Amino acid sequence: MIYDEETNILSWEIANGKISHVREFGSFIIHLSKVGKPILIEILDASKFIGQFDKIKNIKDIKKMMPVN
Repeated sequence: MIYDEETNILSWEIANGKISHVREFGSFIIHLSKVGKPILIEILDASKFIGQFDKIKNIKDIKKMMPVN
């Protein structure tokens, strides 16, 4: 997982493969292979999404949990 603080997007590569198309579900963007296998998930406005979890209080906690590239 990679969090980009500048764009406030959390990206999670869940499989290897070539991305063929994209589906949007609100704040979630799912990149799919030609056969519909999820390759990459992006969460837009990630700090708002993550802020809903009790264990994570602010963006500094997110940075401690995952590398930022």
